[in-house]
Amino acid sequence: MVDKDKIKQAVKMMLEAIGEDPSREGLLETPDRISRMYEEIFSGLGEDAHDILSKRFSVDSSEMVVERDITFYSMCEHHLLPFFGKAHVAYVPNGEVVGLSKLARTVEVYARRPQIQERLTAQIADAVMDELKPKGVMVMMEAEHMCMTMRGVKKPGSTTVTVATRGDFVDNEKLQGTFYGRVRNFRL
Repeated sequence: MVDKDKIKQAVKMMLEAIGEDPSREGLLETPDRISRMYEEIFSGLGEDAHDILSKRFSVDSSEMVVERDITFYSMCEHHLLPFFGKAHVAYVPNGEVVGLSKLARTVEVYARRPQIQERLTAQIADAVMDELKPKGVMVMMEAEHMCMTMRGVKKPGSTTVTVATRGDFVDNEKLQGTFYGRVRNFRL
């Protein structure tokens, strides 16, 4: 659980350290606002994706399930600046599926932590693989990182793409190609 009082103290100290007056009208409530914001954006630290994925339904089909364009927001653990984008999650059922919202909630649990995109992608794939025991899982994440956009190299619009494959997806280029096709060109 987030210690709001510590966050408020830290924000006040940071404002003082950059030469600001934390008692100035515009900043007076900033420590409280940030403490509430951090409680929300880091709420994934107190959640377990395995709990989310535990409610499953039996199926006879082993056709690929794809949930694409799952919007996510996370915080880079190196700079505490946001990165955000879309996650695409696929799995090949092995007798069980979960409700589609459970895939989006799994993305959110891991995104709402101090993160790096590479770990985030792997954590989602591992959680689905561990809990559902599907034949395979593939996760692709595309994100823009504010640490690259507003500081350092300053390259707005650049996108980082990470991919994690598990099970049948690992060495199966045809299955991977089907995933990429459904993510990129899917039409109803």
